[in-house]
Amino acid sequence: MGIELTALHWIYLSFIILIIGFMVMRRDTSLVCITGIFLIAITATGSLSASISDIFSSFIFAITELLPTILVISIIVAMSKSLTTTGINDVMISPFAKIIRTPALAYWTIGILMMVISWFFWPSPAVALLGAVLLPVAIRVGLPALGAAMAMNLFGHGIALSGDFIIQAAPKLTADAAGLPVSEVISASIPLVIVMGVVTTITAFFFLKRDMKLGKLPTTSYIQSKSSDDDTEKNLLSLRQKRFFSLLIPFLFLLDVVAMFLLDLQGGDATALVGGTSIVILILITIVGHKNKGLEKTTSYLIEGFQFGFKVFGPVIPIAAFFYLGDAGFSVIIGEYLPDASQGIVNDLSVSLAGIVPLSNEIAAVTLTTVGAITGLDGSGFSGISLAGSVANLFAEGIGAGAATLTALGQISAIWVGGGTLVPWALIPAAAICNVDPFELARRNLLPVCIGLIVTTIVAIFLI
Repeated sequence: MGIELTALHWIYLSFIILIIGFMVMRRDTSLVCITGIFLIAITATGSLSASISDIFSSFIFAITELLPTILVISIIVAMSKSLTTTGINDVMISPFAKIIRTPALAYWTIGILMMVISWFFWPSPAVALLGAVLLPVAIRVGLPALGAAMAMNLFGHGIALSGDFIIQAAPKLTADAAGLPVSEVISASIPLVIVMGVVTTITAFFFLKRDMKLGKLPTTSYIQSKSSDDDTEKNLLSLRQKRFFSLLIPFLFLLDVVAMFLLDLQGGDATALVGGTSIVILILITIVGHKNKGLEKTTSYLIEGFQFGFKVFGPVIPIAAFFYLGDAGFSVIIGEYLPDASQGIVNDLSVSLAGIVPLSNEIAAVTLTTVGAITGLDGSGFSGISLAGSVANLFAEGIGAGAATLTALGQISAIWVGGGTLVPWALIPAAAICNVDPFELARRNLLPVCIGLIVTTIVAIFLI
């Protein structure tokens, strides 16, 4: 028998609906989440001063939970900036340019390299690492710039980011919201990421090849502009030094992957290993490349990285703060104000929902795909995956199984839509580097991504 729902439960549920509604309307949800935190706090405590303080406390709790993720992304971006500035990225990627002979090879080579690099560097830095070198080569062999942008998007912002197996930022957020270990969500996401990736990229390539034959996507010339400052910077290292670092860096990250398997490192431990390795690489490059200015340049790169990290996660913090109230975060932030028999707001709602709505695997899977897609409409991909995790937990409690699969499905749906494949303002990095219209890129991605989500949802139904 389920616990009797209180005003706290109904306020929380109402604000989930409000947040989804605002996301559908493409409006920012930070103020909505802050209002929800305040109303829940004042309803629980009855104290105005305590409720105002709880808003700040919820931010502290969210930042504390997200800080390892923000930190590692900031460090990786800082390291990526040093690679680009010194020209090491050119040397790292240039051998692959030799194997690109046809448009098909260009599409799949750019895509697969983008996916691999994005697992370690994240997609936005990976776009910068890849685009400058491989894009002119791809266009030279007949792949339209739009096709190169699609490959970068679908493999990087789609496959790599939705799985996020190395840095583990996405599964950390969804697993926390669903009350599951990160390893369970990652394991459950592997078959879904594979299905989504294979279906979407093959479908996109089919449509791309068809339209190229029909002359709908003529190839265009691409002129990469370089300033004299860029050329000067990239002469900081000799060709021999660049080659040395181009071999050393993949080797160090390969050692990280081996260590993760041998030492069974997951979640925070795996993230810390990647982050520490990135710091070592950053220091080595700045000391060798900038010599006596290495001390100052190390700080400069780190500042750029932190600016990027907090800019990306700034909108996530208030949203995550609200959704943490649905589980263990409530007692830490506000206190012991829920009924004694309560298992947390989300768990209480799920038990009650199970007694009202005849849930099924099919309804749960379709709902998670829909919720994930809706939360991705804000263009972040990350700001709403906490909601996907909470809803997955709710439905899993109702049907008695499939928590990890549903959580992974919601995560994949949210990131494919909002992480940079469909929402135009999230496509800007790839669109800018390829010199294409982000709205046209979003339109080209729409049908392949929708087909992929439908197939992945069907597969998830059988895996629950």
